[in-house]
Amino acid sequence: MVVETMANLGLLFYVFLTGLEMDLSAILRPRKRVMGIAITGILIPFLLGVGLFFLLQYRSSHITPKMGCVFWAAALTVTGFPVLTHILTDLKLLHSDIGRIAMSVAMLNDIYAWVLIAILIPTGVGMKTTPQSLTGVVAFILICFLAVRPFLERIIRIESEKDNYSEYHLCFVLAGALMCACITDLLGAQSIVGAFVFGLIMPNGEFGDVLLDRLDDFVSGIMLPFFFVSWGIKIDFNNISRDTTWYFVMLVICFAFMAKILSSLIICILFKMPLRDGAALGVLMNTKGILALVILNTGWNKKILNDQQFTVMVVAIVAMTIVVAPIMSAIYKHRKGLKQYRLRTIQRQKPDTELRVLACVYTTANVSGIISLLQVSHATKLSPITIFALHLVELTGRASAMLIVHSRRKSGAHNPSRAQADSNLIINAFEAFERDNHLFTVQPLTAMSLYSTMHEDICSVAQDKRVSLILLPFHKHLTVGGRMEDENVAYRDINLNVLANAPCSVGIFIDRGLAAADINVKRRFCMLFIGGGDDREALAYAWRMAGHPGISLTVVRFLPDEDAILSLDTTENDKETIDEDYINEFRFKSASEESIMYLEKVVNNGEETVSAISAMENSYDLYIVGKGAGKVSPLLSGLSEWSDCPELGVIGDVLMSSTFALQASVLVVQQYGSSGGMSEESRRDRFGLRQRMMGVLRSSQSGKGMVLSDGDWPIGNA
Repeated sequence: MVVETMANLGLLFYVFLTGLEMDLSAILRPRKRVMGIAITGILIPFLLGVGLFFLLQYRSSHITPKMGCVFWAAALTVTGFPVLTHILTDLKLLHSDIGRIAMSVAMLNDIYAWVLIAILIPTGVGMKTTPQSLTGVVAFILICFLAVRPFLERIIRIESEKDNYSEYHLCFVLAGALMCACITDLLGAQSIVGAFVFGLIMPNGEFGDVLLDRLDDFVSGIMLPFFFVSWGIKIDFNNISRDTTWYFVMLVICFAFMAKILSSLIICILFKMPLRDGAALGVLMNTKGILALVILNTGWNKKILNDQQFTVMVVAIVAMTIVVAPIMSAIYKHRKGLKQYRLRTIQRQKPDTELRVLACVYTTANVSGIISLLQVSHATKLSPITIFALHLVELTGRASAMLIVHSRRKSGAHNPSRAQADSNLIINAFEAFERDNHLFTVQPLTAMSLYSTMHEDICSVAQDKRVSLILLPFHKHLTVGGRMEDENVAYRDINLNVLANAPCSVGIFIDRGLAAADINVKRRFCMLFIGGGDDREALAYAWRMAGHPGISLTVVRFLPDEDAILSLDTTENDKETIDEDYINEFRFKSASEESIMYLEKVVNNGEETVSAISAMENSYDLYIVGKGAGKVSPLLSGLSEWSDCPELGVIGDVLMSSTFALQASVLVVQQYGSSGGMSEESRRDRFGLRQRMMGVLRSSQSGKGMVLSDGDWPIGNA
């Protein structure tokens, strides 16, 4: 009796929190496809559940009420919304297309299941009480939404002005949930209907966040396990094979599992969705939760289901839920849209399109540098910048991996954890930046996961948001003494994994105190160009920055001597031609820009390259370089042998080196797909432009494009 009492209390509070987390606006405005999948996912499993019930009863010698078929059918139609959320989060599919559809369908299924429970339970109690019970439940729900909800909104609005929610508020809410549960129980419906409705009518906002923050761990970690203990006591596996064979039971379970898949495939054919998506959606819809167990438990308590029917369906529900995650991992990988996404780089962005950037932040110390870098990225009316500010938090304790999309209101936690406090500071900083810069749009996000899988969150968000650039902070930070020290070695592994798996270009930012640009005080940026896709991407980003009125840009191109050029193989010569085309395009289009200077420097080997860079020491505020992935150049010979940070490339590692007394910040850029060459169509398009540009450049007497010797480097705003 003690276990049952605790189990019922835990269940009541759990369904209250479930209703509190639900978004009615998403339920009331579903799309046709989502509505079609949800309705089909209820009708077909319902009919199949009825057929399977009578098939099992036909093989059994124990006759039970025919009303039991409705309980079986209802249990099959339910999709466990909270459980599905955890599965999709662990599979990194929560914010994918299939994940969003699955969540919308599961939410609608949950609402339909609650309607079934409100009707089914009074029906199961007795036909004579059905009209009175149904009328009472409907009246109770209307009173809750039309009278109780406005009253709660007024009380919460008054208390929110004090900004001090006490423990008494928590007690009143729990008492309200228990009172509503008692009312629906007296009306002949399940007590959980009242608790769920009370959670559903609670206004969304700060107070709801406070309730979730204080109750979630207590209910899920302490109270709810009693519910499963009470279930373990009831189940006897010997009842499964009574009057039938195990093979027949397994056949029933398989048919039950196929019900949702069949319904999803039918609706996907009607809406011309890929069959693989339909099968994946059907597998996800087989996720069951506590609601299905509650339906079966009610039927068993009312003697409508016998022990065999009860146990078989419980085993089916548990088995169906267990296999969802492994099947999804095996057959469905979220790569939809990747083929169309391969050209998402800054270099190939049109000048009149929006630039979307994913700015990753590990700690609050990364914020000021990342914001300063974004501020000089030059947003315009034709090309505004959308920033997805992603705070990366290590997953600890019992918490589940999740991606939090923050709203425009304050966090509800009055005693926030360190991670929550950091997130609040980061969100406030980015939102203040958005208020001061109207051409920037900021969407704050927080990703909680293990360090080993954090790069999957970054890449998933980048692909889902269709960003062109991922900005990552370097794993070392600047100390008071001016040296770079490791902040967290795990950050380096994350950066390496992102570089290897990113669906777009990536920039690693080494912050040495980059200040925000000011129109009155010019910031001096330098782009070092050696060649390759990464350098072209870095030049494209630097070119965009040069449009900012507070920035002056110097592009320095390093060229080998004639002997080195002749020694290059055909492939390298082909890449040099691509670089030459892009450099000429840059010079042609920026010839009239006073804030841009182009210089060339002839060097023979890596040692001369380092010496040339050393001559520019402390002349600039920011160096922009390409990572140089797959680039073989005599200008870098001998440098890669002593590289400490290969994720920065050869030149980036030189600029970051402690032996290189540099005080400027560094941005290292890797272009997506930079290892590949250029298509023939793109090559022909560039050829005509190249001919036109070369004629202009030969006649230009502006002084740009000079070949300098040692000691001729411009200092400052040359």
